[in-house]
Amino acid sequence: KLFFTDYGNAAKVERCDMDGMNRTWIVDSKIEQPTALALDLINKYVYWVDIYLDSVEVVDYQGRKRHTIIKGRQIRHLCGLAVFENYLYTFNSDSLSVLRINRYNGTDVESLARVDNAKEVRVFQKRVQTAVRSHACEVDPYGMPGGCSHICLLSSNYKARTCRCRTGFILGSDGRSCK
Repeated sequence: KLFFTDYGNAAKVERCDMDGMNRTWIVDSKIEQPTALALDLINKYVYWVDIYLDSVEVVDYQGRKRHTIIKGRQIRHLCGLAVFENYLYTFNSDSLSVLRINRYNGTDVESLARVDNAKEVRVFQKRVQTAVRSHACEVDPYGMPGGCSHICLLSSNYKARTCRCRTGFILGSDGRSCK
C-alpha cells in the first residue's frame, strides 16, 4: 500500500495500492494541513503531523482507533516524522532540533540534537528493514521487472502487478510492452 496526505480543497490522509488503484480516504474530518506521515508496519498504524492544528495523531490502516498523541505549542513547526519502537521522531524547524516523543502518551518530549535546515527524519536500523518476500515485480529471465517493458507496480497484493510506461509511450494490448 501507498499512504499519503493531501491538504488541497479537502484535507485528508489516504491510501491506495502501489499502482494507484483502490484509493481510499482513511481520515477526512477534523484535519486541516496534514504534512508529515509515518507508518507502524508491524501494528498497522498511520501517524501524521497536522501543522495547522499543531497536533500529532494516529489511526489504524482502516481509519479506526483515531486519537491525538500530542497537541499544542510545544510541537509547532514540525517537519518530517518517523516511528521507531516506543517513540516518534520529528524535526522542529523553529528550534532547529530533532525531537523524540513517546508515541503512546505524548509525554517524554525530548530534544535530541540541534540540526540546521533539516526537512525530514528517517530511522535506519536493521530491525526496521522488513524482509522482502518474492513478488510480482521481480525481474524475469529477460531482465524485465515483472515481465513489464518499462515500469512494474505492485497492485492489490504482492502477487499482482500492473505494467506502466514512461512518458511518451503507451501500453500495448498485451498489457506488458510499451510502444
